[in-house]
Amino acid sequence: MASAKNQNNAAAARRAKLDEARRKERARERRVRIITIGASVAVVAALVAGGGYLMSQANEKEEKEQQAKTSPVTGERSWDKLTQEHVANKVDYPMNPPVGGDHNQVWMNCNADVYTAEIPKENAVHSLEHGAVWVTYNDKASDADIEALTKKVKSTPYSLMSPVKDQKDPLMLSAWGKQVTVKNASDDRVDQFFTKYVQGPQTPEPGAACTGGLDK
Repeated sequence: MASAKNQNNAAAARRAKLDEARRKERARERRVRIITIGASVAVVAALVAGGGYLMSQANEKEEKEQQAKTSPVTGERSWDKLTQEHVANKVDYPMNPPVGGDHNQVWMNCNADVYTAEIPKENAVHSLEHGAVWVTYNDKASDADIEALTKKVKSTPYSLMSPVKDQKDPLMLSAWGKQVTVKNASDDRVDQFFTKYVQGPQTPEPGAACTGGLDK
């Protein structure tokens, strides 16, 4: 009898230990599930917040671009009814740098091209006809401004840059029929002018090539 009783006690103890082990395992599994669910919720929340932030940033950028395109550029000068004939001779333009008119049949390459020497104005005007923005400067422009605008042009297709020694202001931006003098490279009108007029609505031949032309 005593032996049977001892065996029953031993079996009960083993069952108790097994039940305790199972209880602890279930508790551990619950903790793991809670941690996993919590982490998943945190990740989803972060993704939602991040997506919302990126969407907000994208919307803000789009709104700024739209505002830049629709708002007038302060101090801008405009010319209408510009001729567009191809000529082989030099042209006496009424503005300097020229913003349109008769021009050479070959355009200056304007695929983010920066020229360190003066370029033929008749070829540059053809680039404007294709929707390029032309950044020009004279000897009074600072090295810092020239460097900053060089980076701007080199990162912008349908733009070009060159010195024009006889222009009246140190820094000028031109597009077909449009021109503005800016104070420096950080002038807000630089970004606005690029946003508004690179392949802008003033372009007589939008989408025409800015490569395959004259490169020096």
